[in-house]
Formats: sequence, C-alpha cells, structure tokens
Amino acid sequence: MFGKLSYMSGMEQLIADVEAYAASVDRKPQAVLRAAIGAGWNEWDSWKDGRSSPTMARADRLRDFMKKHPAKEDAA
Repeated sequence: MFGKLSYMSGMEQLIADVEAYAASVDRKPQAVLRAAIGAGWNEWDSWKDGRSSPTMARADRLRDFMKKHPAKEDAA
C-alpha cells in the first residue's frame, strides 16, 4: 500500500480541531473564529453546513492562533 488515507476531509478535520480547541478553552467555536481571524458570527454555521469554507490562508491563521494560545493547564 502507498499509505493510509485519513477518513476525514481537510474541512471535517478543521471543524473537529476547532470544536476540540474551543471546548478546551471553554469558548464557543464562533468566538474562537472571531478572535483568530475576525470571522463574522454566522461563518461557523456556514462552514459546518457546507455552505462555505475558509481560504487556506485563513485556515492557516486559525491553526496558528490555536497553537499560540493553548488551553491553560490547571495548577493543582
């Protein structure tokens, strides 16, 4: 075989990553998009419904934002 293909498309993976990140920082995905890329409040729903998708540049900025602003670990 030539390698293992992911069962998720790039967009499905991005949505899953944003949802996981948003949960880890206790924010809604819409708020994450707004903070990261200045997205409008309805943009997340458009992405999830398949009506639109981000450009590669916006997806890269979003991933970069999530990487630079990780969830804070509890100081126990």
